[in-house]
Amino acid sequence: MDQTYDVVVLGAGSTGENVADTVVRGGLTAVLVEDELVGGECSYWACMPSKALLRGTEVLAEARAVDGARQAVTGEQDVAATLARRDSFTSNWDDAGQVEWVRGAGIDLVRGRGRLAGERAVVVTGPDGAETRLIARHAVAVCTGSTAAMPPIDGLAQVQAWSPREATSAKETPRRLLILGGGYVGCEMATAWQALGSRVTLLQRDDRLLPKAEPAAGKAVTAALRAGGVDVRLDTDVTSARRQGDEVVLTVTSEGGRQEEVRGDELLVAVGRAARTRDIGLDTVGLAPGDPLQVDDTLQVRDRPWLYGVGDVNGRRQLTHMGKYQARQAGAAIVGRARGEDVDTSDWSPFVATADRYATPSVVFTIPQVASVGRTSADAEDAGLPHRVVEIPLKVAGSSLFADDYEGTAIAVVDTEREVLLGVTFVGPAVAELLQAATMAVVGEVPIARLWHAVPAYPTVSEIWLRLLEAYRG
Repeated sequence: MDQTYDVVVLGAGSTGENVADTVVRGGLTAVLVEDELVGGECSYWACMPSKALLRGTEVLAEARAVDGARQAVTGEQDVAATLARRDSFTSNWDDAGQVEWVRGAGIDLVRGRGRLAGERAVVVTGPDGAETRLIARHAVAVCTGSTAAMPPIDGLAQVQAWSPREATSAKETPRRLLILGGGYVGCEMATAWQALGSRVTLLQRDDRLLPKAEPAAGKAVTAALRAGGVDVRLDTDVTSARRQGDEVVLTVTSEGGRQEEVRGDELLVAVGRAARTRDIGLDTVGLAPGDPLQVDDTLQVRDRPWLYGVGDVNGRRQLTHMGKYQARQAGAAIVGRARGEDVDTSDWSPFVATADRYATPSVVFTIPQVASVGRTSADAEDAGLPHRVVEIPLKVAGSSLFADDYEGTAIAVVDTEREVLLGVTFVGPAVAELLQAATMAVVGEVPIARLWHAVPAYPTVSEIWLRLLEAYRG
């Protein structure tokens, strides 16, 4: 028997939950379809467990950076306690609490593997093989997220490599961990597992870590990882992989064409993510399986007004907070259209997602942290925008109090015609807490002349805003 709802949401991760919650708050009915854990990747295998693994290392580094406190630190991290704390943040991979929230929000849940089955239709195959057909009056929102990408390296498919899921949920510390990829996942997991006792080798094809960030960020993280004992190898290609007994053996080509073998007990592949659209029935509505969904700024799939692609599936910004942001915007657009409203699609409309075009905030929780929002200097150059880059040491009274010999960098990219910030990057201990102010300045396009009147409290690390403005004024 068919079950009909106003909105059918395929995928009950944080993005899907927010779409469903938004439309239900708007007076529509909604059902979530999920074949794994309700709450999705972030709750169980990404943001929460990874940051829990990193937090102890961060706290110890902060204590050891202050004379008087460092003398009190007489031991190392308790690995078992760290892993147990990590497990508590995932509720030991039990989604009962999330399911309770879904029901309390007035959202229905169908367990099983969901696939599109033509316009406004989803067929769900349950754990017992039984099928349920769901019909959407107004919209189907695809929120199936992304999956770890695997590069076409000879033998890689046979070595049982870790994806980020295994890296964040491992029950014991690997003795030797090889990491392929120097983006934020590779750098964070190198930081976490090296501190928990692994000998980590990080292999990066590019000539720097964090290649999409400002160059100063990659340099600082590389130096810190090496100082912590990580073997960081840049300009390194992995050409083949094999298992030899209990070892993973990689053949690598370094700068200059030198070949050698690198050995470890586990291999983490962290080279990016691909939209999870391969087996969700896109072919039944004339779309190509495996491709990201092409959407407009209301997250509506082009030429299919009943279909929405929200979060990682559209490839715009594969970050949890941006998925949630898109979910709120998509949900508002779905409700507006269901009510027959004229859905405004201008840049400042409440129905559209624009922040993922020019004002995405992100934090890499390495030591030091890298916090950024908006365009980098390279982005501004590529876009042909008139700009000036201000890069200064993060040296203020607040940072000196925070840690002895505090090292950090602040970078602002300023539109020299409009006199507004295009982007900001902070590199240093605990700089994540500076990011929201930068995000507001970038999103709000606050004129530099007005920022002079946003007086930072003394003595805090936020004084860096005054130093940036002074450096820009010259």
